[in-house]
Amino acid sequence: MALDQAFVGRVYPPTAPYTVSRAKVAEFADAIGDDAAAYRDVHADAALGHNDVIAPPTFANIVTLEAAYQVVHDPALGLAWDRVVHGDQRFVYERPLVAGDEITVVVTVESIKSMAGNDMIVLRGDVDTVHGERVLTSYTLLVARPPENGGDGA
Repeated sequence: MALDQAFVGRVYPPTAPYTVSRAKVAEFADAIGDDAAAYRDVHADAALGHNDVIAPPTFANIVTLEAAYQVVHDPALGLAWDRVVHGDQRFVYERPLVAGDEITVVVTVESIKSMAGNDMIVLRGDVDTVHGERVLTSYTLLVARPPENGGDGA
């Protein structure tokens, strides 16, 4: 069953503030196998013009994925999470995330399309500091596959 087009444009409440920490940035960089000094060394970042360590570009997934769960688990939308695959992710940065940033995410349903029996939903996540400065915007494409039996999955 196709997702309800009435959800396009729906805006979800901001997430609780998340503080970007040096430890979490280093932990994330380790997890992705990136040993760049910019993710660990304040002095290296000062040379780049930043006042603290910067986060790897995909670090934003930590907060944007959590925010997307508001949509995915919205019972009114009726998205079957067990049938969802992550189709695409991109980030448009205004500036890097920096240790010490306290950020929130507001998710908006950008579009819903049906294609070849799949529902495709694009979510925009506006990532701002708690002071209202836009840091980045994320775009997430989720693809909901139809039930294998062609039914409603029940």
